[in-house]
Amino acid sequence: MSRPTVAIIGASADRSKFGNKSVRAHLAQGYEVFPINPKGGEIEGLTTYQSLAEVPAERLDRISLYVPPAVGLKLLPEIAAKGCDELWLNPGSESDELVETARELGLNPIVACSIVDLGVSPGSLG
Repeated sequence: MSRPTVAIIGASADRSKFGNKSVRAHLAQGYEVFPINPKGGEIEGLTTYQSLAEVPAERLDRISLYVPPAVGLKLLPEIAAKGCDELWLNPGSESDELVETARELGLNPIVACSIVDLGVSPGSLG
């Protein structure tokens, strides 16, 4: 069986940021992780994609947002085009408009911390 997949939008090379902690937490839980950051490069040894469209996976199990709501809203059409089972809106990335628009596009927005959902405390990731 293949590993579950996740794209982390707003992934960061800064280990103190949640966009990095999420990459590490998902890796530790056996996910195939696709970090997304417009700067590209590498995060935690993984190729970082500049946009969701570049991710080689056809469809994702989850997409986790670590960007402001205004940025997330602009990304929703691309997220809907890629497709995912769960769209995680982490604290600070959510807005009523974002949740409503995501639902209109047929997405399943979950307003919660995707790291905590994995059974990992973000504080334990240092």
